[in-house]
Amino acid sequence: MDVASLIYVLDENAGKTILKIKGELHKYLVKARRHTLNDELYFRNREDIKTLHKYKIINLDARSLEMELISSETNEVKSDKNLHIAWCIVDVKSIEKVLPSLCEMGVNKISFIYCERSQKNFKLDFKRFDRIVEASMQQSGRTTFMNFDIYKNISAFIKEFPDTKVFDFSDNILKGDSNFKRVLIGCEGGFSKIEKEFLQKQEVFRLDTPMILRSESAVVAVASKILL
Repeated sequence: MDVASLIYVLDENAGKTILKIKGELHKYLVKARRHTLNDELYFRNREDIKTLHKYKIINLDARSLEMELISSETNEVKSDKNLHIAWCIVDVKSIEKVLPSLCEMGVNKISFIYCERSQKNFKLDFKRFDRIVEASMQQSGRTTFMNFDIYKNISAFIKEFPDTKVFDFSDNILKGDSNFKRVLIGCEGGFSKIEKEFLQKQEVFRLDTPMILRSESAVVAVASKILL
């Protein structure tokens, strides 16, 4: 069986000869996953996530389990392409809903931008985003963390990344073999008139569909088109 396809667990003590698990993780592994004596599990450590550690359960009781290290090997799982998404801020619930999918597809970074039509009351919790992404990584096998940052407006982002492509209404349809590193996607309602004027110098494209996509649908669709 290909170890790259297996689910792993992130643990700060992964790599030690003996690994003891208690609390919520113990409940998850024993009650939800129904692991028992002599079962083999895979772990990674955030500090050295490229290394995959294989353990065997050697002791098990109602509150804890003890595992012995069997092997450790470098086993990196990542996308062949890097995609940096600049996403005009939408409802946080919408962002959180698609983060696992974006992680599984291999999106490298998301820069959130307060566009003119973004609601300014939306506050982003990057620590929560990190937890959502880590849960997705453990399910998908990915071994690279997704990065997040924030910009006060589109012009600040474009000034730093002038090679950014723009998803918007256009005659230019995104082709299946397209390959670029950075894309800007608007919030609900799209870009304002001023923002459209500012973005005239950028390469603009659309997807081959007559339907109007919600912002989060567009992010997932564009990412899948580029990365998969």
